[in-house]
Amino acid sequence: MTSLVVLIISSALLLGITLWKRKSPAMLREMPAFTRLYRTLGLSVEDGTRLHVSLGSGSLLDTSGGSALAGLAMLRIIAERTSGSDKPVVASAGNPPLGLLMQDTLQAGYQAAGADELYIPTMGRVTGLTPFGYAAGAMYISKNEDVSANILVGHFSSEVALLAEASDRENEIMIGASDNLTGQAVLFASTQDALIGEELFAAGAYLNAGDSHTASLTVQDILRWLVIAALLVGAFTKFAGII
Repeated sequence: MTSLVVLIISSALLLGITLWKRKSPAMLREMPAFTRLYRTLGLSVEDGTRLHVSLGSGSLLDTSGGSALAGLAMLRIIAERTSGSDKPVVASAGNPPLGLLMQDTLQAGYQAAGADELYIPTMGRVTGLTPFGYAAGAMYISKNEDVSANILVGHFSSEVALLAEASDRENEIMIGASDNLTGQAVLFASTQDALIGEELFAAGAYLNAGDSHTASLTVQDILRWLVIAALLVGAFTKFAGII
């Protein structure tokens, strides 16, 4: 019952704030990782190099699905903006259902750019069915396909260290985010531009994926403050002996 109430409140807030955001421009704090990503997008098109977006090996049917959807939102925008490049974005995943959705997202990006005929299905690949097998396949892309930047957004654990080491060896830019604490720790230690915690879910808003993405950040802040208020009220009532 509580979950249903939270879902209804969140949905109502998201709808209302989305409509409001259409009339009022969003004010987002600066994040160095997204600033570098914007710069990297432009440079890759100018230099004729490729971006590699890696979505991890999380499943869409468990708690790691949220990070995968955040990565897909980022992939769609990147695919749209690099569709006219000589070397468009290539994407990898370590889960077959996620791989199918990844290919569909790439195609949607090309369609949004009006470049349907340029879409190549093999630009989205499932590189392995285990975390380390997937990482090994993604490392091959990083080394052999003229990649200038690796963008890792999804569910990664300790295997992300292999991708970080491959990026460093090839002198490639690396931007990373994971919903796994082990993956976050590895990325924080091995990359200059790591996204920490819920910053992972802000990707769509910072890349202008739509008003709903920007509104979701406001909803997250509202729910966070409601939880804090509930904890404080509960602590006060317990201290006062009311409950």
